[in-house]
Amino acid sequence: MAIKVHHLRPAPGAKTAKTRVGRGEGSKGKTSGRGTKGTKARYQVPERFEGGQMPLHMRLPKLKGFKNHFRVEYQVVNLAKLAELYPQGGDVTVADLVAKGAVRKGELVKVLGDGEIGVKLQVSAHGFSASAKEKIEAAGGSATKL
Repeated sequence: MAIKVHHLRPAPGAKTAKTRVGRGEGSKGKTSGRGTKGTKARYQVPERFEGGQMPLHMRLPKLKGFKNHFRVEYQVVNLAKLAELYPQGGDVTVADLVAKGAVRKGELVKVLGDGEIGVKLQVSAHGFSASAKEKIEAAGGSATKL
């Protein structure tokens, strides 16, 4: 004979009836498993309640400052990196820098003036620091803002 779905039963002892507290002396009656007296024996006290002590959510520091949603974030490239990537000079575009792995694709690029440059570069980027622009032009190159 094959077993069928309507023959299935839980294992003996697996299902027990819900304990009904406070329903007579015979079964968790009288104090209903709460012990005697004290705040926790009376009505409901939330678990987060600390007995009148300053609660945790009020003890913790509040958030300070703010986040400027209009801030423009740039990927930075220093002149030292450009000198390393372009030892012969030439045109430097954002697409070139992405291809060479210097910056991430689809982000704004700013050239900063850390390092020295000795070759002529035609750099086009979204931003330049004053010192970077000065050094590029001193080396005979040009800095074009996109």
